[in-house]
Amino acid sequence: MALVGTEVKAIREGRVNLRDSFAKSKAGTCTSTTSTSARTAAAATPTRTAAARKLLLHRHEIRKLIGKTTERGMTLVPVRMYFKNGRVKIAISLAKGKKDYDRRETIKRARSTGKPARR
Repeated sequence: MALVGTEVKAIREGRVNLRDSFAKSKAGTCTSTTSTSARTAAAATPTRTAAARKLLLHRHEIRKLIGKTTERGMTLVPVRMYFKNGRVKIAISLAKGKKDYDRRETIKRARSTGKPARR
């Protein structure tokens, strides 16, 4: 994952949020939109908080992911972030989205229990 120094610092401190994040494959590259609160005390300038960051993948990995997302209509979802040999790694999963009737069911259940529905 291509990051700036202050973003790496924020990830080390555990200030990263993978909720509502996703990955896209377009024009031979993969990008991940991850919410990071990358403001650290040492940062002189504020960094991007929810921008698309380039995923550093091999060409054959990108082809495989593009094939699965276009063929089966699946989505790429970042599951976890971790460090390996001083580099930030992201674990990506293939996920299938909810159908409309499943969404309506979830909203109906949430309203009956009094909890606000997540989208």
